[in-house]
Amino acid sequence: MDMDRAELADFLRRRRGRLRPEEVGLPGGSRRRTPGLRREEVSQLAGMSADYYMRLEQARSPQPSVQILASLARALRLTDDERDHLYLLAGHRPPAGRMAGDHVRPGLLYLLDELKETPAHITNDLGDLLAHNTMAEALLGCICSVREQDRNFVWRWFTDPAIRRIYSPDERHEHSRAYAADLRASIARRGGDAASTRLVADLQAASPEFAALWELHEVAVRRNSRIRVDHPTVGPVELECETLLSPAEDQMLVIFTPPPGTPALDKLSLLRGLNHDEFAAADPARR
Repeated sequence: MDMDRAELADFLRRRRGRLRPEEVGLPGGSRRRTPGLRREEVSQLAGMSADYYMRLEQARSPQPSVQILASLARALRLTDDERDHLYLLAGHRPPAGRMAGDHVRPGLLYLLDELKETPAHITNDLGDLLAHNTMAEALLGCICSVREQDRNFVWRWFTDPAIRRIYSPDERHEHSRAYAADLRASIARRGGDAASTRLVADLQAASPEFAALWELHEVAVRRNSRIRVDHPTVGPVELECETLLSPAEDQMLVIFTPPPGTPALDKLSLLRGLNHDEFAAADPARR
């Protein structure tokens, strides 16, 4: 990424002028000719030389390190969005933002409920199912569990053979590779936190297939894909999977839509006519 020195300099000057000394624990006084902090005060707060900071504001400095940017963000009391802007102007990728975790916003749940004719669910970036609509349960059956002990798609895919029954046998290996590669990308974004590290260790111990795939170090974020589900009542259904990410990229809404010109639309209509008990009786994984 290229550094935009002129924009970075302007941004620093304006953010410095916005702060009052009292807001950062410095004496205000009445002899200041301009509002805001002095350059020397910002450099002191950020733990860098006054000369280096002056060159940043004059658009004639070398590219600052991420450590310097983090110190400047703290010194200037930047919001998360302003911090990310600072990093981008300096030619660096912003640090990971605050994660949404397992709490699904009410607005997102409302949107999920409004998708009455389309299967959809919400997962986190490790594969934990957080919420799903009725159509998703009608399509995917026993996969749609939000109980903590069995709600992780990746864990169940590699440890529970019943989960794979609704997928075409000739596509299962590609699904396995995709799960492992996507999990690798999520762990890198998370910085190898405790939850992701524990999940990988458990999977390696429980599944030789996962352990072998993990050794390949493949990385690929699951964004858009096509799946074919062999439904026990309506037969094979081919669907597009559209993934919408949360701003922090740790929650995703996955919507299953019928490709144009295929029988999938009619089969989803049949699914809407099934009640939960009828589907449970037809699902071999529930027997």
